[in-house]
Amino acid sequence: MAMLESVVETGQTSEAPREIEVPASTAWPLVLAFGFTLICAGLLTSVSVSLLGAVLAVAGVAGWFRDVLPSEQEVVVPVVPEDLAVVTNRRVVDRLPVAPDQVRAWLPLQTHPISAGLKGGLAGGVAMAVLACAYGVLRAGSIWYPINLLAASVYSQSLKLDASQLNAFHADSFAIALVLHALVSTSVGLLYGAMLPMFARRPIILGGLIGPVLWSGLLYSMLSLLNPVLESHIDWLWFIASQVAFGVIAGMVVVRQPRVPTHENVAFAIRAGVEAPGITPPRPIREERP
Repeated sequence: MAMLESVVETGQTSEAPREIEVPASTAWPLVLAFGFTLICAGLLTSVSVSLLGAVLAVAGVAGWFRDVLPSEQEVVVPVVPEDLAVVTNRRVVDRLPVAPDQVRAWLPLQTHPISAGLKGGLAGGVAMAVLACAYGVLRAGSIWYPINLLAASVYSQSLKLDASQLNAFHADSFAIALVLHALVSTSVGLLYGAMLPMFARRPIILGGLIGPVLWSGLLYSMLSLLNPVLESHIDWLWFIASQVAFGVIAGMVVVRQPRVPTHENVAFAIRAGVEAPGITPPRPIREERP
Protein backbone atom coordinates (compact mmCIF):
# COMPACT_ATOMS: atom_id res chain seq x y z
CA MET A 1 0.00 0.00 0.00
CA ALA A 2 0.94 3.66 -0.34
CA MET A 3 1.84 4.20 3.32
CA LEU A 4 3.97 1.06 3.43
CA GLU A 5 5.83 2.09 0.28
CA SER A 6 6.54 5.55 1.68
CA VAL A 7 8.04 4.05 4.81
CA VAL A 8 10.24 1.64 2.87
CA GLU A 9 11.38 4.14 0.24
CA THR A 10 12.19 7.07 2.50
CA GLY A 11 13.89 4.97 5.14
CA GLN A 12 13.16 7.63 7.76
CA THR A 13 12.09 5.12 10.37
CA SER A 14 12.35 1.37 10.83
CA GLU A 15 9.19 1.11 12.89
CA ALA A 16 6.16 -0.66 11.41
CA PRO A 17 3.29 1.62 10.34
CA ARG A 18 0.43 2.02 12.76
CA GLU A 19 -2.14 2.10 9.97
CA ILE A 20 -2.40 0.32 6.63
CA GLU A 21 -4.73 0.59 3.66
CA VAL A 22 -6.72 -2.49 2.68
CA PRO A 23 -9.38 -3.04 -0.02
CA ALA A 24 -12.77 -1.81 1.09
CA SER A 25 -15.50 -4.35 1.66
CA THR A 26 -18.21 -4.57 -0.99
CA ALA A 27 -21.49 -6.41 -1.45
CA TRP A 28 -21.48 -6.37 -5.26
CA PRO A 29 -20.06 -9.92 -5.61
CA LEU A 30 -23.07 -11.21 -3.67
CA VAL A 31 -25.42 -9.28 -5.97
CA LEU A 32 -23.67 -10.77 -9.00
CA ALA A 33 -23.89 -14.31 -7.61
CA PHE A 34 -27.59 -13.84 -6.76
CA GLY A 35 -28.22 -12.59 -10.27
CA PHE A 36 -26.63 -15.68 -11.85
CA THR A 37 -28.69 -17.86 -9.50
CA LEU A 38 -31.92 -16.21 -10.65
CA ILE A 39 -30.89 -16.58 -14.30
CA CYS A 40 -30.48 -20.34 -13.85
CA ALA A 41 -33.65 -20.61 -11.75
CA GLY A 42 -35.63 -18.87 -14.48
CA LEU A 43 -34.78 -21.66 -16.91
CA LEU A 44 -36.99 -23.93 -14.81
CA THR A 45 -39.62 -21.44 -13.64
CA SER A 46 -40.34 -18.28 -15.64
CA VAL A 47 -38.67 -15.87 -18.05
CA SER A 48 -39.33 -12.96 -15.71
CA VAL A 49 -37.09 -14.58 -13.07
CA SER A 50 -34.25 -14.80 -15.57
CA LEU A 51 -34.76 -11.17 -16.61
CA LEU A 52 -34.55 -10.05 -12.99
CA GLY A 53 -31.41 -12.12 -12.56
CA ALA A 54 -29.86 -10.55 -15.67
CA VAL A 55 -30.54 -7.05 -14.28
CA LEU A 56 -28.95 -7.95 -10.95
CA ALA A 57 -25.97 -9.56 -12.70
CA VAL A 58 -25.32 -6.45 -14.80
CA ALA A 59 -25.68 -4.23 -11.73
CA GLY A 60 -23.30 -6.48 -9.78
CA VAL A 61 -20.67 -6.38 -12.52
CA ALA A 62 -20.94 -2.59 -12.90
CA GLY A 63 -20.82 -1.97 -9.16
CA TRP A 64 -17.89 -4.32 -8.66
CA PHE A 65 -15.91 -2.67 -11.46
CA ARG A 66 -16.54 0.76 -9.99
CA ASP A 67 -14.98 -0.42 -6.72
CA VAL A 68 -11.67 -1.22 -8.41
CA LEU A 69 -11.59 0.97 -11.53
CA PRO A 70 -10.15 3.50 -12.25
CA SER A 71 -8.73 3.40 -8.70
CA GLU A 72 -9.22 0.83 -6.01
CA GLN A 73 -11.32 1.86 -3.05
CA GLU A 74 -9.45 1.33 0.18
CA VAL A 75 -9.99 1.86 3.88
CA VAL A 76 -7.45 2.58 6.60
CA VAL A 77 -7.31 0.09 9.46
CA PRO A 78 -5.13 0.30 12.56
CA VAL A 79 -2.30 -2.15 13.05
CA VAL A 80 -2.01 -3.80 16.43
CA PRO A 81 1.58 -4.97 16.90
CA GLU A 82 2.08 -8.31 18.55
CA ASP A 83 5.39 -9.74 19.63
CA LEU A 84 5.63 -13.45 18.92
CA ALA A 85 8.50 -15.32 20.50
CA VAL A 86 9.13 -18.86 19.27
CA VAL A 87 10.85 -20.80 22.02
CA THR A 88 12.08 -24.38 21.76
CA ASN A 89 14.52 -26.48 23.72
CA ARG A 90 15.29 -28.79 20.82
CA ARG A 91 18.58 -28.35 19.03
CA VAL A 92 17.88 -30.68 16.12
CA VAL A 93 14.92 -31.36 13.85
CA ASP A 94 13.03 -34.55 14.61
CA ARG A 95 12.81 -37.09 11.81
CA LEU A 96 9.99 -39.48 11.11
CA PRO A 97 10.67 -42.91 12.63
CA VAL A 98 9.33 -44.68 9.52
CA ALA A 99 12.28 -43.59 7.38
CA PRO A 100 15.04 -42.09 9.54
CA ASP A 101 17.66 -42.52 6.82
CA GLN A 102 15.77 -40.62 4.13
CA VAL A 103 15.37 -36.89 3.66
CA ARG A 104 11.92 -37.29 2.13
CA ALA A 105 9.92 -40.54 2.15
CA TRP A 106 7.21 -41.58 -0.27
CA LEU A 107 4.61 -43.86 1.29
CA PRO A 108 4.38 -46.78 1.05
CA LEU A 109 8.11 -47.29 1.48
CA GLN A 110 7.95 -50.77 -0.02
CA THR A 111 5.68 -52.39 -2.55
CA HIS A 112 5.28 -55.73 -4.23
CA PRO A 113 7.03 -56.37 -7.54
CA ILE A 114 5.09 -56.96 -10.73
CA SER A 115 5.78 -60.68 -10.49
CA ALA A 116 3.86 -60.83 -7.19
CA GLY A 117 0.76 -59.38 -8.83
CA LEU A 118 1.06 -61.80 -11.75
CA LYS A 119 1.41 -64.80 -9.43
CA GLY A 120 -1.50 -63.68 -7.28
CA GLY A 121 -3.72 -63.05 -10.30
CA LEU A 122 -2.98 -66.44 -11.83
CA ALA A 123 -3.49 -68.26 -8.52
CA GLY A 124 -6.76 -66.44 -7.89
CA GLY A 125 -7.87 -67.14 -11.46
CA VAL A 126 -7.31 -70.88 -10.95
CA ALA A 127 -9.33 -70.83 -7.72
CA MET A 128 -12.17 -68.94 -9.39
CA ALA A 129 -12.12 -71.29 -12.40
CA VAL A 130 -12.35 -74.35 -10.13
CA LEU A 131 -15.44 -72.99 -8.39
CA ALA A 132 -16.99 -71.93 -11.70
CA CYS A 133 -16.45 -75.39 -13.22
CA ALA A 134 -17.83 -77.01 -10.07
CA TYR A 135 -20.93 -74.88 -10.47
CA GLY A 136 -21.24 -76.02 -14.10
CA VAL A 137 -21.01 -79.68 -13.12
CA LEU A 138 -23.53 -79.36 -10.28
CA ARG A 139 -25.95 -77.07 -12.08
CA ALA A 140 -25.82 -78.17 -15.74
CA GLY A 141 -23.77 -81.36 -15.62
CA SER A 142 -20.94 -79.97 -17.75
CA ILE A 143 -17.77 -77.99 -17.05
CA TRP A 144 -18.16 -76.24 -20.42
CA TYR A 145 -21.32 -74.47 -19.29
CA PRO A 146 -19.60 -71.54 -17.43
CA ILE A 147 -16.85 -71.37 -20.07
CA ASN A 148 -19.32 -70.82 -22.89
CA LEU A 149 -21.15 -68.23 -20.81
CA LEU A 150 -17.92 -66.33 -20.20
CA ALA A 151 -17.01 -66.37 -23.89
CA ALA A 152 -20.40 -64.87 -24.74
CA SER A 153 -19.29 -61.54 -23.25
CA VAL A 154 -16.99 -60.83 -26.22
CA TYR A 155 -17.77 -63.56 -28.78
CA SER A 156 -20.93 -63.06 -30.78
CA GLN A 157 -21.12 -66.70 -31.88
CA SER A 158 -21.56 -67.80 -28.27
CA LEU A 159 -24.70 -65.71 -28.06
CA LYS A 160 -26.32 -68.01 -30.62
CA LEU A 161 -25.84 -71.17 -28.53
CA ASP A 162 -28.99 -72.70 -27.11
CA ALA A 163 -29.32 -74.47 -23.76
CA SER A 164 -28.06 -77.82 -25.04
CA GLN A 165 -25.11 -76.34 -26.92
CA LEU A 166 -23.97 -74.43 -23.85
CA ASN A 167 -23.06 -77.79 -22.26
CA ALA A 168 -20.93 -78.88 -25.23
CA PHE A 169 -17.26 -78.18 -25.94
CA HIS A 170 -16.50 -75.45 -28.49
CA ALA A 171 -12.85 -74.84 -29.28
CA ASP A 172 -13.31 -71.21 -30.27
CA SER A 173 -15.35 -70.36 -27.17
CA PHE A 174 -12.86 -72.20 -24.93
CA ALA A 175 -9.88 -70.30 -26.39
CA ILE A 176 -11.60 -66.93 -26.07
CA ALA A 177 -12.77 -67.64 -22.51
CA LEU A 178 -9.26 -68.80 -21.51
CA VAL A 179 -7.58 -65.67 -22.88
CA LEU A 180 -10.22 -63.36 -21.40
CA HIS A 181 -10.05 -65.01 -17.98
CA ALA A 182 -6.24 -64.86 -17.95
CA LEU A 183 -6.16 -61.18 -18.92
CA VAL A 184 -8.73 -60.14 -16.31
CA SER A 185 -7.12 -62.25 -13.58
CA THR A 186 -3.61 -60.92 -14.17
CA SER A 187 -4.87 -57.32 -14.39
CA VAL A 188 -6.67 -57.59 -11.06
CA GLY A 189 -3.63 -59.34 -9.60
CA LEU A 190 -1.41 -56.42 -10.62
CA LEU A 191 -3.93 -54.09 -8.99
CA TYR A 192 -3.73 -56.13 -5.80
CA GLY A 193 0.07 -55.94 -5.84
CA ALA A 194 -0.10 -52.14 -6.02
CA MET A 195 -2.93 -51.60 -3.53
CA LEU A 196 -2.36 -54.09 -0.72
CA PRO A 197 0.90 -52.47 0.55
CA MET A 198 -1.12 -49.30 1.20
CA PHE A 199 -3.34 -51.15 3.68
CA ALA A 200 -1.06 -52.36 6.43
CA ARG A 201 -3.87 -53.77 8.58
CA ARG A 202 -5.72 -56.87 7.39
CA PRO A 203 -5.09 -56.63 3.65
CA ILE A 204 -6.78 -60.00 3.07
CA ILE A 205 -10.09 -58.59 4.33
CA LEU A 206 -9.84 -55.80 1.77
CA GLY A 207 -8.72 -58.00 -1.11
CA GLY A 208 -10.74 -61.09 -0.26
CA LEU A 209 -14.05 -59.71 0.97
CA ILE A 210 -14.56 -55.99 0.45
CA GLY A 211 -13.12 -55.82 -3.07
CA PRO A 212 -15.04 -58.81 -4.53
CA VAL A 213 -18.32 -57.67 -2.97
CA LEU A 214 -17.88 -54.17 -4.42
CA TRP A 215 -17.17 -55.24 -7.99
CA SER A 216 -19.85 -57.95 -7.80
CA GLY A 217 -22.35 -55.21 -7.04
CA LEU A 218 -20.99 -53.18 -9.93
CA LEU A 219 -21.31 -56.14 -12.32
CA TYR A 220 -24.84 -56.78 -11.08
CA SER A 221 -25.92 -53.41 -12.46
CA MET A 222 -23.94 -53.70 -15.72
CA LEU A 223 -24.07 -57.39 -16.63
CA SER A 224 -27.23 -57.06 -18.72
CA LEU A 225 -25.25 -54.80 -21.08
CA LEU A 226 -21.93 -56.65 -21.00
CA ASN A 227 -23.15 -60.25 -21.25
CA PRO A 228 -26.93 -60.79 -21.60
CA VAL A 229 -26.50 -64.57 -21.87
CA LEU A 230 -24.52 -64.78 -18.64
CA GLU A 231 -26.98 -62.45 -16.90
CA SER A 232 -29.90 -64.72 -17.78
CA HIS A 233 -28.16 -67.91 -16.52
CA ILE A 234 -26.05 -66.62 -13.62
CA ASP A 235 -26.37 -67.81 -10.03
CA TRP A 236 -25.24 -64.83 -7.97
CA LEU A 237 -24.40 -66.84 -4.86
CA TRP A 238 -21.94 -68.97 -6.81
CA PHE A 239 -20.66 -65.90 -8.64
CA ILE A 240 -19.90 -64.01 -5.44
CA ALA A 241 -18.34 -67.14 -3.91
CA SER A 242 -16.00 -67.48 -6.88
CA GLN A 243 -15.05 -63.78 -6.66
CA VAL A 244 -14.31 -64.10 -2.94
CA ALA A 245 -12.20 -67.19 -3.63
CA PHE A 246 -10.24 -65.22 -6.21
CA GLY A 247 -9.71 -62.33 -3.80
CA VAL A 248 -8.61 -64.48 -0.87
CA ILE A 249 -6.18 -66.65 -2.86
CA ALA A 250 -4.78 -63.73 -4.84
CA GLY A 251 -4.36 -61.63 -1.70
CA MET A 252 -2.63 -64.44 0.20
CA VAL A 253 -0.20 -65.06 -2.64
CA VAL A 254 0.58 -61.36 -3.08
CA VAL A 255 1.20 -60.55 0.60
CA ARG A 256 3.56 -63.52 0.97
CA GLN A 257 5.85 -62.27 -1.78
CA PRO A 258 8.96 -60.28 -0.79
CA ARG A 259 8.66 -56.53 -1.08
CA VAL A 260 10.95 -54.10 -2.86
CA PRO A 261 11.46 -50.36 -2.24
CA THR A 262 9.21 -48.09 -4.24
CA HIS A 263 10.84 -46.27 -7.13
CA GLU A 264 10.79 -42.92 -5.32
CA ASN A 265 12.63 -44.39 -2.31
CA VAL A 266 15.42 -46.12 -4.24
CA ALA A 267 18.81 -44.64 -3.42
CA PHE A 268 19.73 -43.88 -7.03
CA ALA A 269 16.28 -42.56 -8.06
CA ILE A 270 16.15 -39.04 -9.46
CA ARG A 271 14.20 -36.72 -7.18
CA ALA A 272 12.46 -33.51 -8.12
CA GLY A 273 10.83 -30.86 -5.97
CA VAL A 274 11.66 -28.63 -3.05
CA GLU A 275 12.78 -30.28 0.16
CA ALA A 276 11.25 -29.03 3.39
CA PRO A 277 13.45 -26.43 5.12
CA GLY A 278 15.01 -27.67 8.31
CA ILE A 279 15.04 -31.28 7.11
CA THR A 280 17.47 -31.03 4.25
CA PRO A 281 21.09 -31.33 5.47
CA PRO A 282 22.86 -27.95 5.16
CA ARG A 283 25.31 -27.55 2.30
CA PRO A 284 28.87 -26.57 3.08
CA ILE A 285 29.64 -22.90 2.51
CA ARG A 286 32.40 -22.26 0.01
CA GLU A 287 34.88 -19.59 0.90
CA GLU A 288 35.48 -17.01 -1.81
CA ARG A 289 39.07 -16.51 -2.77
CA PRO A 290 40.29 -12.95 -3.30
